[in-house]
Amino acid sequence: MSDAAEVTFPPLMWGEEAPDGAFDHAVMRATLGCDAGLISYKLGAAEMEAALVFAPEVPLSKAIAMLPLCGVGFQNALGALAPPEVAVHLDWWGGIRVNGARCGRFRAMASGAEPTAVPDWLVIGFTLPLIPASEDTGLTPDETALFAEGCAEVSPPTLLESWSRHTLNWLNRWEDEGSASLHSEWRGLVEGIGEEIGNQSLTGTFLGVDEEFGMLLRDTETTHLIPLTTVLEDPS
Repeated sequence: MSDAAEVTFPPLMWGEEAPDGAFDHAVMRATLGCDAGLISYKLGAAEMEAALVFAPEVPLSKAIAMLPLCGVGFQNALGALAPPEVAVHLDWWGGIRVNGARCGRFRAMASGAEPTAVPDWLVIGFTLPLIPASEDTGLTPDETALFAEGCAEVSPPTLLESWSRHTLNWLNRWEDEGSASLHSEWRGLVEGIGEEIGNQSLTGTFLGVDEEFGMLLRDTETTHLIPLTTVLEDPS
């Protein structure tokens, strides 16, 4: 990928091409105090990466909604660019699924892990494989890559631009309307609701999420609430 000027971002967002990993670059820039709206990216031949820096004004327990928000923005972006038969879904942990198989994931990191505190920064990023790691895709039937799913005509720079626009749209809606619209959209895209799954040491039926996207997991005795902040990576 050449310079950042070739990728166009919406107002209040701007891009920096990362020399190595996009997520680590965004975290480094956030730690140094960059403004919110920075999108670092790395568009390789085999995979694409991007990460967005937020400066939350609400406690981490609410700000973590940026993880599903960025995921919904991605689903909307790829859904608009991919052929209509391509199905794009998400999972609670940040995983991306294309036609039912795992196809990259979102990650999240904040300046601190205290749910009731307002973090100095929050970074949400994704990695998306473009071509399979192995030519023998039968060895990993539950894993795929974008170009192996009928999306060879999807341009990574165009997908990056579209993701930024859809994510900004959802961010504006979240700020203006609250989380109800995001909840509704995300619930229609998330994998596993109504199914038996495991999370941490618990196993039960995934009933859905609370207003802060915490997982409601019902076992034989009770319903457990697992905060979405548990998926945050440790910044230390």
